[in-house]
Amino acid sequence: MRGWRGSIVRSTIPFTTSPRNNGALKRAFTAGISTSTRPDPFILLADHLAQVRGALFDLLGSSSPTLDEIAKYYFLQPSKQLRPLIILLLAQATNGLGKNWEKRRLEGVQDLDLPLSRADVLNDFNPSIPTKTASFSEKWDIHSTTAANPTSQKEWNGILPTQTRLAQIVEMIHAASLLHDDVIDESPLRRGAVSAPQAYGSKLAVLGGNFILGRASAALARLGDPEVVELIASIISNLVEGEILQMKEAPAPANAWRVYLQKTYMKTASLMAKGARGAVVLGGCTEGEIYREVAYAYGRNLGIAFQLVDDILDYEAGEATLGKPGGADLQLGLATGPALFAWEEHPEIGPLIERKFNQPGDVELARDYVRKSSGVERTRDLALAYAEQARDVLVPLPDSDAKGALEALTGRVVKRKS
Repeated sequence: MRGWRGSIVRSTIPFTTSPRNNGALKRAFTAGISTSTRPDPFILLADHLAQVRGALFDLLGSSSPTLDEIAKYYFLQPSKQLRPLIILLLAQATNGLGKNWEKRRLEGVQDLDLPLSRADVLNDFNPSIPTKTASFSEKWDIHSTTAANPTSQKEWNGILPTQTRLAQIVEMIHAASLLHDDVIDESPLRRGAVSAPQAYGSKLAVLGGNFILGRASAALARLGDPEVVELIASIISNLVEGEILQMKEAPAPANAWRVYLQKTYMKTASLMAKGARGAVVLGGCTEGEIYREVAYAYGRNLGIAFQLVDDILDYEAGEATLGKPGGADLQLGLATGPALFAWEEHPEIGPLIERKFNQPGDVELARDYVRKSSGVERTRDLALAYAEQARDVLVPLPDSDAKGALEALTGRVVKRKS
């Protein structure tokens, strides 16, 4: 086992950082965030985030009232909306910079609600969309059709409709993963409310997640970009791979950090990194242009920092703060950053980690070892290192409010308490 300065952990940070003592790291990062006036990212795009959230309900309509209700269940609860925010800010920060911007700008204002196939075929017998459906019948007649002309929409605040739709798709995939995760983990709460499996049952929660992924896939196809389709489809694969990795037996000590950070990327950072890159691709940045790499590196680093803070809060915060039970990771048999760091200082925790805390008293004993160690503090230092790197990779972007908000977001992520 090695600490975050060791090669196991440091090699997973895409851009290397110079080792420094803990106090210096905190001071340098905090100074970089607070000494300049940067726009609040959530205020800067508040109207657009509300638009993203509101329009989601139009994408999730179902002919089954129960399915309609469960598909929208988590969208009716408070959400950080971090993932769509990253996409929208990077779109705003990079639009106009890519070689294909003008082409993308013209393509990006198409009416994304105009289906490629006939509306009543895609939505056959869906009473929630009466203007686009046909009465259900066992026999289907041939209908003459006329091709509709796309209606143009102006980009909003420098963001194309295609990029806005991508933000919605990413949020839909995230919600679907929450439905599935809550079934697998048997979670009683989510965002301070009863979890979907508790409210509707596990079978309907799984089906609701599948339904949302189906709606997201249809919306993704309408974006018309093969690379973006490939990127977003690979996110779903990553989510499954990360869950399988989490279910395996605890790794050997030499591999524990590698597996932990690999799982963190797959389950959390992949969605942010590939969504961010997709937004820049839709804005006309082509292969070889640095802005695509900036977007991916920013999302990857920020996503890992976000999850590291989540793992800290599982030890520090209670149910009222998190909106879910504290200590859930240990209950699920998961050794996250604080426990892995504690393992270096207290080898006695090793057998507990290896058996995934499955014996009576293991969870309480493990929490005690973590409290006696510097595991939480060292995990926070690691989160700061990733957040600092997320901020640093933004250097190639020209100055703008969106860039300032992206920089400010790195500080918000590591300072959050919920």
